[in-house]
Amino acid sequence: MFMERLISTIKSGTQIGEDWQDGNDDVWSIALSPSGKTIASGSRNGNIRLWDVGTRKVIATWLGHSGVGEVCALSWSGNGERVASGEFMDAIARIWDVNSGKNILTIKTSHGMVYSPDSSKLATGGDIANLKIWDAKTGELLKTFDNDKLVWKLAWTSEAYLCHSHHVYGISLSQNNRFLATVSYDALCLWNLDTYLSIRPSLQHENILYSPALSPDGKVLVIGCDNGDVYTWDIHATLQKAGLEDLFPILDVNLMVVHRVAGPHNNDIHYHGNLHAMFH
Repeated sequence: MFMERLISTIKSGTQIGEDWQDGNDDVWSIALSPSGKTIASGSRNGNIRLWDVGTRKVIATWLGHSGVGEVCALSWSGNGERVASGEFMDAIARIWDVNSGKNILTIKTSHGMVYSPDSSKLATGGDIANLKIWDAKTGELLKTFDNDKLVWKLAWTSEAYLCHSHHVYGISLSQNNRFLATVSYDALCLWNLDTYLSIRPSLQHENILYSPALSPDGKVLVIGCDNGDVYTWDIHATLQKAGLEDLFPILDVNLMVVHRVAGPHNNDIHYHGNLHAMFH
């Protein structure tokens, strides 16, 4: 098993040390423990390994999945005492006790999963067209959200709301690296990079969203849509309501932007104007 470029410096993005290796099995998922001292990795053959970050060695191997498909989802509980894992083929989520290495709970569901911030719930999705919330201790199904699309990626906010429940199709970073915009099938989410938490509320849309692009001052977001239109979102109002105006970059120049409002059969540029004239 090779853990290629697993650890890198944040500033330069360069790899620290050599690749981590334990056998020849492929790595399909990884998750860093809340303490930052241990990494869980899921393999093609259904095994789960725990790695000590300091020594870069395997300290435990858990066997329990069928091995028919890859372990493609891993999530640590907030206290670091449990790990949830999901295999692509067996459609079972397994909860592991980190200290004993035992599989203490199994949930018949799909493979995508993530613990809630307080570790009391587990959200699952995957190759089934719904999203389910479970009691993480008992395995009791608490709620099902019907959905007509596959659920592959999941994330909770600090208030225990889920943000993306679909593929993430694009990201856009503010010029000062303080906040991030991400888009998926039908939602735009904003993220505070000082806290790494979602900025509520997320912005919903009825169509698939692509290619987000923040304006230089971060106050407007332009998004492409599956219906052929291009939309502008007032990010300034969202951050202002959340009390996070300090996240905006400070610009000294009067920037020009282009604003397009067009349908799928119209490629013309309709408006050239000043940013402040357009959106203030």
